[in-house]
Amino acid sequence: MRHIAVIGSGPAGYYTAEAAQKQWGDDVRVDVFDMLPVPYGLIRTGVAPDHQSIKGVSRRYEKTALTENVRFVGNVKVGEHITIPELQSLYDAIVIATGAPHDRKLGIEGEELGNIFGSAAFVGWYNGHPQFADLDPKLLGKHAVVIGMGNVALDVARILAKTEAEFEGADIVSHALDLLRASKIEKITILGRRGPHQIMMTPKELGELACLERASPRVDKEDLPDEEDDLILEPGLRKSVTHLRSFAAIPENIHAEKPIEVEIDFFASPVSFSGKDGAVGSVRVERTTVETGRAKGTGEYYDIPAELVVSCIGYHTAHIPDVPFDDRMGRFANDEGRILPGIYCVGWARRGPSGTIGTNRPDGFSIIEKVVEDINSGILGRGDKQGRSGFDALAEARGLDIVTFRDWKKIEEAEEQAAREGAPREKFVDIEAMIRAGR
Repeated sequence: MRHIAVIGSGPAGYYTAEAAQKQWGDDVRVDVFDMLPVPYGLIRTGVAPDHQSIKGVSRRYEKTALTENVRFVGNVKVGEHITIPELQSLYDAIVIATGAPHDRKLGIEGEELGNIFGSAAFVGWYNGHPQFADLDPKLLGKHAVVIGMGNVALDVARILAKTEAEFEGADIVSHALDLLRASKIEKITILGRRGPHQIMMTPKELGELACLERASPRVDKEDLPDEEDDLILEPGLRKSVTHLRSFAAIPENIHAEKPIEVEIDFFASPVSFSGKDGAVGSVRVERTTVETGRAKGTGEYYDIPAELVVSCIGYHTAHIPDVPFDDRMGRFANDEGRILPGIYCVGWARRGPSGTIGTNRPDGFSIIEKVVEDINSGILGRGDKQGRSGFDALAEARGLDIVTFRDWKKIEEAEEQAAREGAPREKFVDIEAMIRAGR
């Protein structure tokens, strides 16, 4: 019998558990650990609440989680409640699938001012992550600035621009909806250091900006390259740039009909923030040019009003004691997923915050292939470790309050019963409340 510990219950974690099942069948036991009492990682707290079809992928993970040889072990923090060496003594292999939950810093003057947030915190706030439930952003100013050229920046801008009616069917938490309902924001500026041909925005998400009830997207025609230059782009990016061209062609009278403007400002690099009374009030921006794909400052500066700032420039993985870390890359130090003998990483914990949800499936299967290689080469043991029973004895001795997948199903049922009209659920944002519901 092989015993695998997977740390992290998001897509990478459950794809790894699925791969282990397919590899060993009934001859494997997989324990999927998570510091929260609820599974699915960024599917629950990162995917936009109005993108329920994407969140539906969790049904695949549930199918894996409900099998006898895969167990969800929630409310257990590896590195605090149990150490990596202790897990090594119990399991044949440890696969770290913790994702990249922390925001990258901009590293510019004034970043410590109030009402400036990273996207992990801000998205976590409106998605009901317990760590960010008390964030309390102020939405009473007229101007918001979103920094970044990816889908997360689009998500943040779209959430800020939507009417309450447009959240029909979304699982945005009530505390966020209450603040958004009272929002006074009239202009949202999305800042990107490079140009239209360097964006990471996908066509579907970019196209949604044109379908908002009270907001109109704006792009400066002068920022767009010659149209024939689009021919060299790969098809997805070409479609995205086509959306940008359509935004630039929107007549001024259409903009005037909608109370919120969403402007995408290209070739614009934030260099500092300023404000008063401890809160941000403006951002200084340097105009850039793109040379060999990289942004270069021109020395031309201008200021943009900004009473709210959300930085969406990327994430880094959290450290775990006793696991080598690559601080420069913001991920675990690894060689194609191998960290140390018997310790592996997968998903964003391996490669950094890149790729889609689906990218994690081949990643999970690949790492299990490496585990098999290491078993066959004698790097790993004979398969005589205690695994689940050993962990349970240790957890009981330490008084750990473990949440199982069946407990989670009770939490899920309680969230569905508490949903406001038109919403699929009302998420618990307090860990103790989650645990009580699970019991």
